[in-house]
Amino acid sequence: MKIVVCVKQVPDTTEVKIDPVTNTLIRQGVPSIVNPFDKNAVEAALQLKEKHGGKVTVITMGPPQAKAALKECLAMGADEALLISDRAFGGADTLATSYTLACAIKKLGHIDMIICGKQAIDGDTAQVGPEIAEHLGLTQVTCVSKIEVEGSTVKVEREHEEGYEIIATKIPVLLTVLKSINEPRLPTVKGTMKANRKEIPTWTAGDMDVNPEQLGLKGSPTQVRRIFTPQQRVQGELIQAGSAREAAAKLAGKLLAAKIV
Repeated sequence: MKIVVCVKQVPDTTEVKIDPVTNTLIRQGVPSIVNPFDKNAVEAALQLKEKHGGKVTVITMGPPQAKAALKECLAMGADEALLISDRAFGGADTLATSYTLACAIKKLGHIDMIICGKQAIDGDTAQVGPEIAEHLGLTQVTCVSKIEVEGSTVKVEREHEEGYEIIATKIPVLLTVLKSINEPRLPTVKGTMKANRKEIPTWTAGDMDVNPEQLGLKGSPTQVRRIFTPQQRVQGELIQAGSAREAAAKLAGKLLAAKIV
C-alpha cells in the first residue's frame, strides 16, 4: 500500500500567543509540536504498512522549521517525508492549504490511502482533510476509530454522537482519524539517528502544477477579522459548613437571595 499522511507542526497549546495587530499566531520563540491527532494518523499508517506492506510518506506545508515535525515522523518509522514551503503559501486558510497539499499529493502519483488527523489543535476546523478529498475527487470517511483493509476494500469504524457506524469503501480513500484509534509509538534511538541523516526535499509553488490564484492569502476566501482573549471569570465562593446538609442550606439561601431559583 502507498499511504500519505498529512501532518502539521503546531504551537504548543500552553504557549499560544496572538498578535493583536495582525490577528495571527505568534510563532517566533514559541515551542512547536507535531499536532497530536496527526501522530495518531502516522501510527495508523505504520500499523497498516506492518500488516500489509507498502510505503508511508509524510507531508506537511509550512516554514522550513516544520522539517522538525517531519523528522519526528520519520523517527517513528515513516519511509519518506516531504516539505511544501513557499512564501506564496503564506496566509492560507483551510481551502488554500488543502488545495496546495492536494497538488503535492497529485504529483506523488498513485496513492492508495491518505490519512489525516481529525483536526489541528491550533485551528480546530477539521476541514483540511475533507477538502483534500474534494480536490482529488476521493471518497472520504471522517472521525475513524478503526481501520481494516481486505484487498481493495477498506472497512472502518466511524464514531459519532450516537455511537458507531461500520463503513466499507474501495481504495483510494481519505480517512481522518480520532485519538481513540491508537496510542502513537515513541521514536526509537535508531529511528531518530536515521531520521537526522535523511534529506527531506522541499517543494515550492514552482515544483507543482498549481493555480497561483488559489494559493496563500489570495486563494483564501475566509480571513480572521478579530481575535480577543475573553475576560477572566470571577472566582466563585467556597461555602464553609460543618456538614453537607448545612452547606446545602447555605447554598440554597444564597441562590434564593440572588433570585437564581
